[in-house]
Amino acid sequence: MKTKKIILFASGSGSNVENIANYFKLRNDVTICCVLTNKSDAKVIERCNRLEINALFFNRQAFSKSDFILNMLQSLEPDLIVLAGFLWKIPEAITNAFPNKIINIHPALLPKYGGKGMYGMNVHNAVKEQQETETGITIHYVNAQYDEGAIIKQAKAPIAINDTAEDIASKVHQLEYEYFPIVIDEILSKQ
Repeated sequence: MKTKKIILFASGSGSNVENIANYFKLRNDVTICCVLTNKSDAKVIERCNRLEINALFFNRQAFSKSDFILNMLQSLEPDLIVLAGFLWKIPEAITNAFPNKIINIHPALLPKYGGKGMYGMNVHNAVKEQQETETGITIHYVNAQYDEGAIIKQAKAPIAINDTAEDIASKVHQLEYEYFPIVIDEILSKQ
């Protein structure tokens, strides 16, 4: 059986990267080729060192003004590219080269609270300000627009009236940790 290859993109602490790595660590049929990050000081690099996963920092020039990252991705031939807390918009050349092979997790129930600038606490603060009664995650395919790709899975959590934005963030993180690796596994099993 062919080993399925995942490439992860992250911009921050890498808690989702670690969760995904732990989910697949005892599996022989799935491997994480590498983690790519757009921040040289991202905590995800420290996690990758500890987890013994290759990590690579790149700048905007390599990502969107040249074909460097595109060529690297094509040479690695990933079965799935996973955005796990990655904040830059994916260039159209990459989305075109990997149709239905790039997925993202968004910390809200799309189509609400999506688009440019809607990430992390920006989303949770907006959900709180609008007095929503539920929040959740959306795992979706990535296309040329922010947060507009086909939805793969949504999971919800209730919001209590006295929940803070931090409480909302905590509920969303729990959903991310629970569902993201499972959905990745399901997608890979269908390929």
